[in-house]
Amino acid sequence: MTAETNHVTIYATTWCPYCTSLRKRLDRTETPYDLVDVELDAEAAAWVESVNDGNRVVPTVKYSDGTHATNPEASAVRRKLEELTAGSTD
Repeated sequence: MTAETNHVTIYATTWCPYCTSLRKRLDRTETPYDLVDVELDAEAAAWVESVNDGNRVVPTVKYSDGTHATNPEASAVRRKLEELTAGSTD
């Protein structure tokens, strides 16, 4: 999937326990998201650093409305997704 197919993109690494936890919690409720590994994508890593004061903080979540959140709770991601999908059906 690409960033255009979902409203949520998670920028993460394979070794980050917070990334793993967020993904497991979203998967449990079948919340759709795209995943980008910042270790494999230099452009993605640069974006993460640009929104986190120069730090590569993961997970960083980017939403289709251009907003983002650093290390959000899964419930916050689900709420934002509901907001975004409700807006896209108008």
